[in-house]
This record gives sequence, C-alpha cells and structure tokens, in this order.
Amino acid sequence: MLPGRPRGKSGGNPALTRNGERGPYQPYGPVSPIALGRRNPDDSPRTARGTAPRHARGRRPPRRTPARGKARPAVNDPLVRRTPTLPLAVGLAAALLLSLVCGVAFGSSGIGLPRVLRLLGAGLTGGRLEAEEAAAYAIVWEIRLPRTVLAAVVGAGLAACGVAVQALVRNALADPFVLGISSGGAVGANAVLLFGAFASLGVWAVSVSAFGSALAAMALVYLAARTAFGLTPLRLVLTGTALSYGFSAATTLMVFAADRGEAARDAMMWLLGSLGGATWGSVPIAALTVLAGLAHLACAAGRLDALAMGDETSASLGVDPDRLRRELFVVTAAVTGTVVAVSGAIGFVGLLVPHLARMLVGAGHRRVLLVAPLAGALLLVWVDIASRTLLAPAELPVGVFTAVLGVPVFLLMMRRRGQAFGAGR
Repeated sequence: MLPGRPRGKSGGNPALTRNGERGPYQPYGPVSPIALGRRNPDDSPRTARGTAPRHARGRRPPRRTPARGKARPAVNDPLVRRTPTLPLAVGLAAALLLSLVCGVAFGSSGIGLPRVLRLLGAGLTGGRLEAEEAAAYAIVWEIRLPRTVLAAVVGAGLAACGVAVQALVRNALADPFVLGISSGGAVGANAVLLFGAFASLGVWAVSVSAFGSALAAMALVYLAARTAFGLTPLRLVLTGTALSYGFSAATTLMVFAADRGEAARDAMMWLLGSLGGATWGSVPIAALTVLAGLAHLACAAGRLDALAMGDETSASLGVDPDRLRRELFVVTAAVTGTVVAVSGAIGFVGLLVPHLARMLVGAGHRRVLLVAPLAGALLLVWVDIASRTLLAPAELPVGVFTAVLGVPVFLLMMRRRGQAFGAGR
C-alpha cells in the first residue's frame, strides 16, 4: 500500500467504505453487488467472507418461532371460514320454512296465522272446510302460496347465478345481469306486454317470449365475445355490458312508442321485477331449472375453486378454464333466462348474497353454493312480503326494495372489508 493513502472502513480494501461505496480515490459510482459477494442489491448483508460490514459479521438472522396456540386470522381475509357451514345451512332452511308460512299469512286481506295454518293443513290432508272459508282458501292456495314459493325459487336461482358469474368473470362486482341476458329477456317480454306479440300463447306469452329473447341474447353475447383464444372474462364483461345498453335502449323505445298506458305500466313493473303474476304453472319450470343449475354448480365446485386461482394454476391442476367458462356461461344463461321470464329483472340479489355467504363461510365454492341459495331465497321472500304489505293494497316492484336494501348493505360491507374488495391494490 502506498504511504499516506487512507485505509477504507472495510478492512484491507481502501476503496470500500462501510456502505459499500467507493472512496474518494475511485469516483466511478457504487461497487457491484457481486463484488461484495451479494447475489442482488436487495440481499441481506450476509456476503462473501472478508467483505461484509463489521456490524453484520457473525450475526444470524432472527429465527421465526410459531406463535403458541392457533393463529388469529386477519379480519379482512376473504378466505377465512368463520361459521360452521352445516349448522348455518340448517338454520337458514328452518328460517326459510317459517318465512314461507309468514309469506302466506301476510297480505292486504287479513288472514291470521292460525287460520292460515288451518287452511294449509286442510289443503295438504284433504280435510273439509266450511263454506265461508272458500274465499280464504283460494287466496292462500292460489295466490299467496305460489307467489311465496316462486319468490324462494327466484331468490335461490339469482344467488347461485351470482356465485357462478363472479367465478366466471373473476370480478367481485359481477352479477347475473352483467351478461346482458336480463336486458335481452326484457325485449321479448315488452313486445308481448306492449304490442301483443305471441298472443296465441295465452298466459304463457310473456314467459315464453322473455325466455326466448334471453336465449337469443345469450347466443349473441357468446358469439361476440368468443375469440380464437377462448372466452376471456374481460371480453365477456365488455360485450355483455355493451349489448345490455343496446337492449335497454330498445326496451325504452318500445315503452315510448306504445300508446297503451296500462300496458306501459305493466312493462315498467316487469322491468323493475314483480312476482304478482305467479301461478302454480310457472313454479315447476323455474324450480326444476334452478335445481338443475344448482346441481351442476355443486358438482363443479372444485373446478370453480381452481378457476379462482387463475388460468395457469387451474390448467396445472387439470382444469380447462375455457371449457369451464363455457359451461358456466350456458348454465348461468339458462337459469337467469328462466328466472327473468317468471319474475322480471330483480337486481342486487345476485350481487349481495354471494358476498354475505363468503363473509359467513369463507370463499370455498362448495360451502358458498350451499349457503347462498338459502340466503337468497330467504331474502327475496321477505322482500316480496314488504313489497305487497307496506303500501297495501298497492304493490311496489320487488326490484325497488332489493336496491334500497342492497345499496347500503353493500357499501357497509365494502367499507368494513375493504381489502377483499380491492382496497389498496
């Protein structure tokens, strides 16, 4: 070493200071991390022998020891399973049965709960009734009971479709109506209500026309969103949203073009969702379609969990994401089209209920698909009760109540569970 030349703080190398910077005699910037023995600049100061700073020599990184007892889950973790699934499902089923009885008992005409139970028992067992009970019997069995049962079926179908659509497009803000199917069904229903199309079908004209136009909208969305690379979530959402605006514009034009005031009111009621036209004839078709869709989704629950991890991960697990998306699209479109055909466009159930189910039982689709349909059925039964009793004898659209109830609840959930909804990302 030349006399008078200062020694650096890194031992025998006068060019290195403690922080690995070059000294005043070699002004060419910082030393390469490889020269310090580091694999990259972000590595810890465990470097090559003789080049590590003094304060880092001989030290070991602190050992992480597992905490005693069970680790406490994060509050905003959407994957945490909080409530036992089976007891919760049994409780929801019991509450749903009780709500069905209440839905039959509550209405504009005063029929008490004991009388309703007696009429229900007489209808189930074939017992005799007094002559003055004939009108009440008809109200219970021909008006209120099919309407309440249909409300439960529609709520279960919308909730299940909400779970499927959110898995399909991997978006927490998706619902069954984001694909444009409900708007397409509205075009067919309004063609019947406003212009008398398909009048030869009689009482089935609205339902058949709405279902047919919903399936046509499904085919149009699929063909427009399909690419050579498959059915991507982004193209599916964008295509469904764009066509939904087009269908809504066509429906609005039909309402303004019609010169029948009462028909326009019926069309608006249908657009906002209404169960006033429920009959026993519409219940079996809707119930069978919803049950078939639920069965298919339950069988695909494991594949839905894999799809939630991303396309590459699901493919590595043996799941074809493009094929699964096609299945989900067809099942969701069929169930949504059937539900829209019998009840109109009822929003917010398919968006709100899946999030509530995940908050209770976690994000596993097998558990969510057990809880969400029961919760959706329970919710829509009570919403229907409120829509026909608050301003009785007038009836309000069901979709208005679901929006009034869903908006504040959803905002509250988003505020309390911000990370699960993308806060800070």
